[in-house]
Amino acid sequence: MVALPSPAADPVPHHHREIAESFGSDAARYDRARPHYPRALAHAVLDGLPEKRVLDVGIGTGLSALPFRAEGADVVGVEVDERMAELARARGFAVGLGRFEEWDARGAAFDAVIAGQTWHWIAPDAGASKAAALLHPGGRLAIFWNAGDPDPDIAAAFGEVYRSVDTGLPFTPWAAGVSAVDGYRHFLDKATDGIRTTGAFDEPEALRFDWQATITRDAWLDSVPTMGGHNRIPADAMDALLAGLGKAVDEHGGSFTMQYATVGLAVARR
Repeated sequence: MVALPSPAADPVPHHHREIAESFGSDAARYDRARPHYPRALAHAVLDGLPEKRVLDVGIGTGLSALPFRAEGADVVGVEVDERMAELARARGFAVGLGRFEEWDARGAAFDAVIAGQTWHWIAPDAGASKAAALLHPGGRLAIFWNAGDPDPDIAAAFGEVYRSVDTGLPFTPWAAGVSAVDGYRHFLDKATDGIRTTGAFDEPEALRFDWQATITRDAWLDSVPTMGGHNRIPADAMDALLAGLGKAVDEHGGSFTMQYATVGLAVARR
């Protein structure tokens, strides 16, 4: 997702798992509209591992797994939503169902556990402990998010639209004047604390890969309903929101540049 709740508005997303478990209500749109991940990320995570058996936590439709498979990894997933899992399976990934913290791996062990855009929905201490239990000695945990900042003038216009529509959301995307990367620091801090609590990992190291994409009006409006909590916006409010956002993009020339940063943490099990 490229817009997210502020830490003050939603300090513990894993207490709101109903949101995490609702993305499959329009799985095809999610798969079509969400940004992918840079292959350089997968290369960095897998570098130096003797084997490449990877577990993708919250694999969704398989977007986060694709660059790892392209780097030669054997990726399997665990996913809480059957509708999302179906699309990942259609891509050739084996996917088990369930919440990661409670998932029965049936004795399987992995060289890397990854999570793209999902770790904030997982209890940080329990998730890190589960990952440690599933990793081979020397295995690696990597968690990451795509954070996107549009051109400042259109970001401001988006914020105005959100302020003008009663979405019912507990946060106002683009309204705080804070970059998306800064917004994700809260998630990174919580993840770091959970990792340290286990005593099973080396000190987390930061990951960051910068890239950009040109987003058209239609592509942006297609992606908005896939953002966290947006599928709960009443239909009339969603119509008004999309109309306002579409007008903002039109006034910007019909497209805009999104400056993405894929940010996260990578750690090795002791």
